[in-house]
Amino acid sequence: MITRTLVVLAIVVLAAPPAHAQLDQLLKGLSTPSSTSGLGDAKIVSGLKEALEVGTKNAVSITGRPNGYFSNAAIKILMPEKLRTLESGLRAVGYGQEVDDFILSMNHAAEQAAPAAKQIFVDAITGMTFDDATKILHGSDTAATEYFKGKTTDKLTTAFRPTVERAMNQVGVTRQYNALVGEAKAIPFFRTESYDLNQYVVGKSLDGLFHVLGDEEGKIRTNPTARVTDLLKDVFGSAAKR
Repeated sequence: MITRTLVVLAIVVLAAPPAHAQLDQLLKGLSTPSSTSGLGDAKIVSGLKEALEVGTKNAVSITGRPNGYFSNAAIKILMPEKLRTLESGLRAVGYGQEVDDFILSMNHAAEQAAPAAKQIFVDAITGMTFDDATKILHGSDTAATEYFKGKTTDKLTTAFRPTVERAMNQVGVTRQYNALVGEAKAIPFFRTESYDLNQYVVGKSLDGLFHVLGDEEGKIRTNPTARVTDLLKDVFGSAAKR
C-alpha cells in the first residue's frame, strides 16, 4: 500500500501545476490508506500511458508539420559541421541563397520523416510494464524521454532512413548538395569531401524529435491540462479529492 501510494503521488505531481497549496492538499489526501483504495496498479499504469500517448502524439505533430524543424531554432538542421567550410566558401562567392535552399530542404526531409515515429512510440507505450512506469514516475524530468530513446532509437533509425532518402530526393537535397559541391570545386584551392547526408539528416531528425518530446514531457509533469481524458482525470483526480 505504501508503494502504491508513492506511485500515485508521483503521478499527481507529474501532471499537476507546481502550486504549493495544491501539493500540500495532495500530500494530506495521500497520507491515509483509503486515499488509493479505488486505484489499482493497472489503472495507474493506464493513466501514465495515456499521458505519454498525449506527449508523443504532440511531439510527432510538432516536428512533422510544415517547417516543424526549420522554424524551431532548438532543432533546426544546419549544415553538417564537416561541411561548414564548404558553406562559408560558397557564401563568400555569392551562393548564399543556394546554401539556404539546401538547408531548408534538409529540414523539409526531416519533417516528412517524423510521422513514421508515431506507431513506434505507440508500440513502446503498449509494451510498458508497471516497473517501467514506476521508474519513469520516480525518475528525472526527462525519464520518459530517456525510456523512449532506449526503446525506440534503433527502430526509429530504421524507419526514418528510407523516408528521409525518399524525401531528400523529392525535395532535391541530394541534387542541391551535388550542385553546391560542383560549385565549390570551381573555387581555387578549395577541397571537398564526400559525406553521408542521409545518415546526418536521420540523426538530426531523431535528435530534434527527442528534444521536442522532452519539452512535452515537461508539460505533462507540470501542466494540469495534461488531464485531457476521462482516465487521466479519474486517476489524478481520485487522489486530489481525498
